[in-house]
Amino acid sequence: MEAGTLICNVLPLTPKRRRFPSCQSSFPCSVKASLSSQGDYRGPKPKREWVADWVSKNDDVVRSLPIYVGGTSLLAVLFNRTVSGIAPVADASSSQSRADLLTLGLAVTCILNGLVWISIRPKSISVVNPEGVECQRIYSDLPDSVISELLWAWESLSHATCCRSLVVIYDGICLLQIGFAAASSSDGGGAMVVNAKKLVEGSLYNGGIRSGSQSYLANLSLYPGKSELPFLPSNTQAVILQPLGDKGIAIVGGDIVRGFTTSDQAWITLIGEKLDATLTKVVNRIPLAVEERS
Repeated sequence: MEAGTLICNVLPLTPKRRRFPSCQSSFPCSVKASLSSQGDYRGPKPKREWVADWVSKNDDVVRSLPIYVGGTSLLAVLFNRTVSGIAPVADASSSQSRADLLTLGLAVTCILNGLVWISIRPKSISVVNPEGVECQRIYSDLPDSVISELLWAWESLSHATCCRSLVVIYDGICLLQIGFAAASSSDGGGAMVVNAKKLVEGSLYNGGIRSGSQSYLANLSLYPGKSELPFLPSNTQAVILQPLGDKGIAIVGGDIVRGFTTSDQAWITLIGEKLDATLTKVVNRIPLAVEERS
């Protein structure tokens, strides 16, 4: 009995519940936001950078500001020497002359800095209209499910990104050419046909297959490999080369320099993996024929 009494005293039958500290007042546990009947948003608003907004709206004034400051300082120094009765010739033994020389140097530096800011301006980036013709060429004997998936990929990319051209090469065959294409001089102005055999032998295709990762040509005009993509419009601004496993590649052309965001690139990678999984099942069972669908 004494042992039983001792155990009951040491180990209580009802353990005490631990109480966790509540949220501190300096760190709110939740943020309340609502939408009024008039459509007005009520809640936390993003912080505005007033200085950055003003500078972006008054770019010309900001670039010219060092010229005004330097010119005003230069005139002020000359006016000061004129009205103070100091000899116009600089005297190294005079502290005033040394200060004026330093001020003149700073004023000239400001003027030169303003001239540099005005002469060097970032090139404006804008959307261009592709110089070519629209086309829709699909491999003729593909199953309807594969055709639907290829068209879904095109519609998704063309609506959600800056994609204006899409070419899918798989196992040495051009399965899809859709969107804008370069005009062919030998076909009465029609869309240029993709030479899949020549493309597969090029450095862009082989480099993408060897790396196994996406290649983003953000400014296509700067890359010498542009000559391997003659079927794209001549003013295509950006291109993504997305490998489809080790058997194919998807070529995505855009209408603006650096137009594909990081999210777009990640999404195109996922689409490429999905197309690769689908095409692997059917590409070996279809004959070599191409048909243009309107």
